[in-house]
Amino acid sequence: MPTPITDFDYHLPPEFIAQTQLIPRDSSRLLVVDRETGEAKDRHFYDIVEELQAGDVLVFNSSKVFKARLLFGEIEILILRIREGEADVLLRPGRKFAVRAALPLEGARVKAKEADGVVTIETGRTVAEMLDYCANYGVIPTPPYMEQGVDEVAYQTIYAKEVGSVAAPTAGLHFTPELIEKLKNKGIQTEYVTLHVGLGTFRPVQVETLEEHTMHGELVSIDEETVKRLVTAKNEGRRVIAVGTTTVRVLEGVAQKFGQLQTYSGEINMFITPGFIFRVIDGLITNFHLPKSTLLVLVSALAGRERVLAAYEQAKKFGYRFFSFGDAMFIS
Repeated sequence: MPTPITDFDYHLPPEFIAQTQLIPRDSSRLLVVDRETGEAKDRHFYDIVEELQAGDVLVFNSSKVFKARLLFGEIEILILRIREGEADVLLRPGRKFAVRAALPLEGARVKAKEADGVVTIETGRTVAEMLDYCANYGVIPTPPYMEQGVDEVAYQTIYAKEVGSVAAPTAGLHFTPELIEKLKNKGIQTEYVTLHVGLGTFRPVQVETLEEHTMHGELVSIDEETVKRLVTAKNEGRRVIAVGTTTVRVLEGVAQKFGQLQTYSGEINMFITPGFIFRVIDGLITNFHLPKSTLLVLVSALAGRERVLAAYEQAKKFGYRFFSFGDAMFIS
């Protein structure tokens, strides 16, 4: 039987949507959810130190957000992925530009248009030149539920390194240097992988069933030494905990693609839905996601749809803040 996307819907009044980041970052709330029983505890994010055990492994997404939104009056170009001499973008208004049409971005033309709205453009620039142009003239993309623009520093994890995301891997926004130091002092191992957040993460589900939805590929990478340390941890029975759904898609996507965790640099477009067998992660730190989103579906695949939706209702009763700058869950 097909699974209706409406199974992953819930009501969220606008006042629950966080518009600004809390300072310090780790002062946000943390709902600790047992994925076996559904039991939930109301804590603060800095309490994550007490919820983790020596030997646990936290895996972070080290991708860095770039100024991917280019504005030319009423015309907007959102850069999704940059390649040598071209880029995949979303154009607004897209209907205005046919194939071969010139764009307000100097030297750029439309190369191809896909049915899903993605447009490939010729930029006439190298990857480095295009990133430099965005850095000088672009702005940080703003999620549609944010009433104002986001601060570039606030919308970046403290460990962001590899440039390429058009949206932040927001579960990581709760970490501070002091908190990571406390975790290391307790014996928590930290590892880093990369997934450049693109359309696969933030595009809403626009079909009626999960089976009809097609995930867009996103670029990921995991290096050999990280793989070795993660395999060692798994062999020793230690918990591997993903920080964010993007990290889940790296670890589980690579493991599914090759039948095991291994070095990889390339594209992953896996849609994790209920019934998925998790090979790598034992827990997840994540934010509260939009109704009917692929991210909420992923979390439900790990902890169970009914338990997750019940936890969301409990979070609302506790007055939690939702979405990018909102509070967090630890599913253990």
